Amino acid sequence: MGRTRKGRPIDGVMLLDKPGGMTSNRALQKVKWLLQAAKAGHTGSLDPLATGVLPLCFGEATKFSQFLLDADKCYRSRFYLGATTTTGDADGDILEEKDASGLVRDQVERALASFVGDILQIPSMYSALKHQGQPLYKLARQGVEIERKARPVTIFRIDVLEFVPGPRAEVVLEVACSKGTYIRSLAEDLGAALGCGAHVAELRRIGAGRFDDTRMVTLEALEAAREAGGPEALDHWLLPADAPVAELPGLTLPADSGYYFRLGNPVMDPQVYRLGQQGDMVRVFVAAEGAEPRFLGIGELNDEGQVAPKRLIASPA
Repeated sequence: MGRTRKGRPIDGVMLLDKPGGMTSNRALQKVKWLLQAAKAGHTGSLDPLATGVLPLCFGEATKFSQFLLDADKCYRSRFYLGATTTTGDADGDILEEKDASGLVRDQVERALASFVGDILQIPSMYSALKHQGQPLYKLARQGVEIERKARPVTIFRIDVLEFVPGPRAEVVLEVACSKGTYIRSLAEDLGAALGCGAHVAELRRIGAGRFDDTRMVTLEALEAAREAGGPEALDHWLLPADAPVAELPGLTLPADSGYYFRLGNPVMDPQVYRLGQQGDMVRVFVAAEGAEPRFLGIGELNDEGQVAPKRLIASPA
């Protein structure tokens, strides 16, 4: 017999405004407890220093978390120019300081422009990447240095929002980038290009895939709602279970086709030809009499006019 999960069987996605000084997993466990949710997972770690958009998946929505892991991201960050640290951010000890008072905004913008596009980054030893099952940051805290290979990433744009000159100059940036981009590595590379060193002073994620920072909820708001109305009072912050894949086209099947699709069978539907081509993914729903169509999962189109199940949710309501 399978192990019975404790907690409420809720499905959906919550956009948490992760507080600074807290790991992503600790934030997840806190919200899971507040919701009394049976199953939860996050969609990629934010550094403890970082704040901002942390999508949390609950129940059946966890089956689609990979779509958010693979999504592009957007960050707003403040770099200090003129000092390097052990961790590449303000949580580390200062390794070296240099006078950055000679820097001007145009010089910084030209250096940043060289990082826009397809580039190679060497991940920080203080990243969550794993080596033989151990996160690199844990090894780094033990004084262990592991050789890391440069990884291809894409930076779509870097906008300079503010520049403050001085011996330790400051630059505030907005960075739109692909998954796997490390902002602390960008800061260190910028510091090396300018010859003065740099590190991240503040970091806030303002976008993850289709989600931005306009629909976030804070831990404080969740705690207050829980105290006033119990775990159920938090449910209105949950987005639907298909939220991680909402950018995919939708296909609504009639009840009989939906039945066979849920059993794992490819089904024919005339809509397939207008939705895409072979290999494209779609969200699949089943028509429900007198109610909104019910989400069944995601399917893959084939060249025979069929949609084949790829990831199904359990017992849609």
